[in-house]
Amino acid sequence: MTADARPRPPSPTVTAEEFETRRAQVHAMGGPAKLAARREAGILNARERIDRLCDPGSWIEIGEFAWSAREEDRGRTPAEGIVTGFGKVEGRDVAVASFDLTVLGASSSATNIRKLDFLKKRASAAGIPCAFLIESAGARMPDIQGATGMGRIGLLSSMSRDRDTPWVSAVLGPCYGMGTWYAVMSDFAVMRKDATFSVSSPKVTSVAMSQEVTPEELGGSDLHAETTGQVDLVTDTDEEAIDALRRFLAYLPSNASEAPPMGTPAPGGDPEEVEALIPPERHRIYDGRKLVGLLADEGSVMPFRPRFGRTLETALARIDGRTVGLVASNPMRKGGAIDGPSCRKMTEFTVLCDSFNVPIILLADTPGFLVGLQAEREGVAGEIMNNIRALTLATVPKLAVVVRKSYGQAYLNLGGGIADALAVMTTGEVGFVDPAVAVSVVHNRRRGDGEDYETLMQDMVVSNSPWELAGMFAAHAVIRPGETRAWLSRMLEVMRRRPTGEVGAHRLSTWPTSL
Repeated sequence: MTADARPRPPSPTVTAEEFETRRAQVHAMGGPAKLAARREAGILNARERIDRLCDPGSWIEIGEFAWSAREEDRGRTPAEGIVTGFGKVEGRDVAVASFDLTVLGASSSATNIRKLDFLKKRASAAGIPCAFLIESAGARMPDIQGATGMGRIGLLSSMSRDRDTPWVSAVLGPCYGMGTWYAVMSDFAVMRKDATFSVSSPKVTSVAMSQEVTPEELGGSDLHAETTGQVDLVTDTDEEAIDALRRFLAYLPSNASEAPPMGTPAPGGDPEEVEALIPPERHRIYDGRKLVGLLADEGSVMPFRPRFGRTLETALARIDGRTVGLVASNPMRKGGAIDGPSCRKMTEFTVLCDSFNVPIILLADTPGFLVGLQAEREGVAGEIMNNIRALTLATVPKLAVVVRKSYGQAYLNLGGGIADALAVMTTGEVGFVDPAVAVSVVHNRRRGDGEDYETLMQDMVVSNSPWELAGMFAAHAVIRPGETRAWLSRMLEVMRRRPTGEVGAHRLSTWPTSL
């Protein structure tokens, strides 16, 4: 037999027909019945969610033809249950992982953990954000059960992160195990109102506790928005949740070495509206959210965790197009007294802003910290010290304004003596406690106790005045309420011209995302 006549091995070349067949199988995901059921329920599938998040034509998939490490499962694990790749959001690159519940519940396995690990590492190296569109049944037991399974996944991925690039997540269905980790590790987590997430599924938890528990009790949106504080925003639909991720990313840089992108400048509220909003009487209330809205560019306020720690309002916004993080007392809630949840929310928001070079603006109108048996049992002292530690370590520009009252330790936690610049409105006052409390403690007098009470009270009020703080140069400006936006805008312009430019030292980059 001549050399040319010898039989040749089959060609490894993939035909166009085979390629298209395999791609169609992958894109069919869990099959037409499961996809139809989602459409009827008004829920997007994993690939539709990517289309909603990413700019048209920008998606490139990574790991499209990945499958289960277990040979018997290869035919039923298209993309191995998690679609990964890169797209653009408003023209900027983003790494995306979309969990596909129609494929074995998007359960975590050796192969899809490798896909996620690759995605995170490439995003970090490229300096681009990560977005996780999450629903997951938890661990895939055949892959992970036993010492071999645990050893395999232990070699694949680390669950720690530095905040070198922003992470965002949307919880869009039932979510347990690995999906939950990504939700709580993200800088911004949004949740569809009927979704759930927890460490383990209700079935596993019920067995462990010998007690029935519902998904909502274990990890519903109300629980996480109002009690745990592990969700920053709740929406009605998939579309709203994904749009919120797009909007949030627009405020932040692609990575920690860049300044936040400039938005289109827009006017703020009328100065006269600010003057009218702030009551001169310390015991009258107003809505702190309205003050935030008047000081920011019109339409630019994006609330951060609005249903948790409601005595402080936190929000990303813009002033003259520049991204800022606003922390504002809200006297509508507990008179503006700062409780433990509010303190924790502010700490985590401070960490977010410092990690991604967002200047912080603090608007104080508080009688101090909420104290008492419940507060002490919840460890409020530790929350207070964590908060002031974070604020002190933050190296982004910090501007503080005393709107009305700022008493005691809360004066420091809202920027007094710590901020790069402090202004006091003409309606503001600073002291250790409310003047009436001070008269009672110092002079043992209460209203009606004697003719000298009003004189003693007036002396205390005068000692708290803006002029006293400005006179010793502990305040750098006294301003009328209507001048606040202009003062903030000009000071932001000045403060950004530092030797390090608009990038801070990121001393909080390893602070936990969920305290």
